[in-house]
Amino acid sequence: MPPLEPLPEQEEVIVVEKIDPVARAEQIKARGNDAFRAQRYRDAIDLYSQAIDLHPNDPTYLTNRAASYIALKKFKPALQDCQAAMVLQKPAPLKTLLRLARCQVALAEMMPALSTIKNVLALEPKNVQALQLRARVNELKTHLANLQNAKAKKDWGHVRLAIDKCLQTIEAEDDEVPVQWRLWRIELELARGNWDAANAAANDALRSHSNSPDVLALRGLVLFVSGKLPQALQHVQSALRLDPDHDRAQRLRKRVKDVERLKEDGNVAFKAGHYEEAIEKYGEALDRVGKSEEEGGGGQIRATLLSNRATTLLKLDRQEEALVDTDASLKIVPSSFKALRTRARIYVHLERYDVAIADFKSAIHEASTEGLASGADVRALRTELKKAEADLKRSKSKDYYKILGIPRDCSAAEIKKAYRLQSLKHHPDKGGDEEQFKLVVEAHAVLSDPERRQRYDLGEDEDGMSNGMGGMPAGMDLSELFAAFQGRAFGGDFGGGGGFDGGFGGFSGGTYSSFHGGRTYSSFDF
Repeated sequence: MPPLEPLPEQEEVIVVEKIDPVARAEQIKARGNDAFRAQRYRDAIDLYSQAIDLHPNDPTYLTNRAASYIALKKFKPALQDCQAAMVLQKPAPLKTLLRLARCQVALAEMMPALSTIKNVLALEPKNVQALQLRARVNELKTHLANLQNAKAKKDWGHVRLAIDKCLQTIEAEDDEVPVQWRLWRIELELARGNWDAANAAANDALRSHSNSPDVLALRGLVLFVSGKLPQALQHVQSALRLDPDHDRAQRLRKRVKDVERLKEDGNVAFKAGHYEEAIEKYGEALDRVGKSEEEGGGGQIRATLLSNRATTLLKLDRQEEALVDTDASLKIVPSSFKALRTRARIYVHLERYDVAIADFKSAIHEASTEGLASGADVRALRTELKKAEADLKRSKSKDYYKILGIPRDCSAAEIKKAYRLQSLKHHPDKGGDEEQFKLVVEAHAVLSDPERRQRYDLGEDEDGMSNGMGGMPAGMDLSELFAAFQGRAFGGDFGGGGGFDGGFGGFSGGTYSSFHGGRTYSSFDF
């Protein structure tokens, strides 16, 4: 008998138990229910989501997840779940309708909310939750009507109150506030001139609605009125990429480009000394900016352009026009140290030294507090303040520049020429006033000496009739003064003789010191 063949080796058989997805979904749903009861709503959402993946046609998983979202005040995803459940439920049960209505009210979808509430009350006319939701919708409609009325009247205080009331009426989380309400908040802060608040509101809106062309365009407007033109243009262009036909973005893009070009043209003309052209360009830019109340009167960009034009007008000695522009600029941005500085300089030119000093002090405070100015700017302001204080002190005594009829930034040659003219005019032998003649001599004695003029410009006491440093020598009477004057200054034109050493006048004044330097300002708000 032949040997038996070995049996073939048996392969190991692995039996995989088939899991019913519906049963598994029910198990996960039960765990989700436990998490919900324990108020672990995020865990519940995760578990219900797993159940939906296993069995997407069961509407209870969707409505349960909607309840979890509602508990977290996440009404947008809750609304989507309710709407998806209603597709699977014919007709929709009362519980689903109530959850849908609550989401619609929270998201300020008033007409859909009223329709859903009507369906609930058709099933159960005395349903307390539905009646409460309907009352909230009616309250919200009242607040929105008040808001629109206040906007029409430009009553920004009541606009803010109405927006706050609307937000209190709905339950939505901050990131689910209706986009239109966010736009209203931005527009409100713009109209009130609260640039920081408008900027913060625009940033909040962008975080929640980053792809909204409306939000991007309005954020661009905030940047525009804040004077940040390149950033404004970037936001407007982003809005137009999302919606090429967006009207607000199209109009704003043109405004930004026009103002940017005209402002730069004005700056270039100013630097080149073409002041009339600079004034024209700044004026055109101001026309493009406008002064709409809804945009905070033109905002910081308008304030800057007004300040620039004022500085240019001051260059042309058009002080009164410059003052109008600086007042308008400071009305928009009261803390602008550059506008305060410009107005202080205008007041110096107008010889209103007390208000000039007040503005210089305010400019120093703002520049130091905000940290917007360099150390050199602050030091220069302190120097100008000191000069204004000296001017004020001098204005209460003798003003030698006025006596000679010359500006404070005059040259030595101009002092000499003015002295000759005023001396001839007031010399007693020519019918002039003796006292005025003495003042002319005084003024020349001080201003023709560089060191004495420097001290006088700094507010130190300088008496032109005192002895020494060009004053009248002790013991000299008026007749001797006349004789000395006519002998030295005019070579005997008045019929007298006698020498005159130029110690207190004549035309031998020294070289003019550049310490005072006049008041030629080039510091500018570019």
